[in-house]
Amino acid sequence: MEVDICLSPALYPYYKKENDIVIVVDIFRASTTICAMLSNGASSVIPVASIEEAKQYKSKGYIVGGERNAKKLEFADFGNSPFDYKKDIVNNNDIVFTTTNGTQAINAAAGCKTLFIGAFSNIDILSRECFTLGRGRIVVLCAGWKNKINAEDTLFAGAFTEKLSKLGEITYGSDSVRIAIEMWDKAKNDPIEFLKTSEHYKRLINNGAEGDIAYCFKENSTPIVPYYCATENKLRIE
Repeated sequence: MEVDICLSPALYPYYKKENDIVIVVDIFRASTTICAMLSNGASSVIPVASIEEAKQYKSKGYIVGGERNAKKLEFADFGNSPFDYKKDIVNNNDIVFTTTNGTQAINAAAGCKTLFIGAFSNIDILSRECFTLGRGRIVVLCAGWKNKINAEDTLFAGAFTEKLSKLGEITYGSDSVRIAIEMWDKAKNDPIEFLKTSEHYKRLINNGAEGDIAYCFKENSTPIVPYYCATENKLRIE
């Protein structure tokens, strides 16, 4: 099985191939929050790239989660914290979601063969699912920060590759895999401590979202595999 890692959505056109399994990851916080929504019973998550489109859904009565620059959008019902989407709020509802980075990455990869959402909160079940499929190539697409590479998504990519390597033989698609693995090796004993000097860690602290950080690095708290249904533009679980 071949694994590759695209460290920024801006680089995705150079990685894109037919029949890829693409895993979109935005640890701080979109992919973690999407897993929380669906784990708590949301019927689907509708990812939208633009604020304007999210406003249109809001005018039609949808529940909208919206964030830019780590802050909740004024018109949105909720922001981008996994703690916002409690079961009594999201159960059996379609949730519209737009964020600075994560939903942009989903939009970039929407035409791929298979698109999954990855987070530390579903890392084990996701790695098993990908290995079971056993076809084509797996590309971890890191959402980054406004098309720049970030540390937390790269750490996930390294951790995920390590999980896959324990399930069977894998090959590296590019040097970015080696970079992510070596970074994870340095950080895995205490990834939060490792990230304390990183840009997005500081951004979350400055915006009062410190409580989200530990949650975003808790493994297997939402053991589900969200997938993207292109015909509906919705994220669902089996």
